[in-house]
Amino acid sequence: MLTLIHAPNSRSTRVLHLIHEMGIADRIRLQPVGIIYRDGSGAPDPANPHPEGKVPALIHDGTVITESGAIMLYLTALFPDSGLAPAPGTPARGAFLTWLFWYQGVMEPVMMAAAMGIHHPGLDRNFRGIDAANDRIRQALTRGAWLCGDTYTAADLICSSAYTFFPQFVPDEPAFRDWVARCASRPALAQAKAQDAEMSVLA
Repeated sequence: MLTLIHAPNSRSTRVLHLIHEMGIADRIRLQPVGIIYRDGSGAPDPANPHPEGKVPALIHDGTVITESGAIMLYLTALFPDSGLAPAPGTPARGAFLTWLFWYQGVMEPVMMAAAMGIHHPGLDRNFRGIDAANDRIRQALTRGAWLCGDTYTAADLICSSAYTFFPQFVPDEPAFRDWVARCASRPALAQAKAQDAEMSVLA
């Protein structure tokens, strides 16, 4: 059995979005939990199996998988026919894995630091900054419509999700704005947001 530990309007929304993109919503049970949100609202939930009380978490037959990129990699490997990840052994697969790990290890920390106004030479040396992160995406979009070429993948989903949280960091450039807009207009994302809205009303 697959269970997504989820809190509405949080990082786990992007995993819910992926589930709808993959067409596997009927195969995954949602378990809503409480969390502490960025604005300080909310509270930890003892029913949450995530070691740090965060979301998302995925439970598969008793095994807990955490971190958005890891969950996306796990689900796309578990359901390879979904079309949301390049096949293993292909050059595009390497790019796909790079984007997932780069997002978790570089892009999100950089965005969070910039949004909080945190600046330090050590951060610049290790993670560069917003300009460098945007430039990496900009270069990828010169080679194709999506980060891994001509096909939308979970890499586009997770990387574009950062601009949903921090729209102030979207460069004022047509190609970049268009990519963000195309990612944001996915019908599966609308489905995930509708579910979030329903859960928020019921909470």
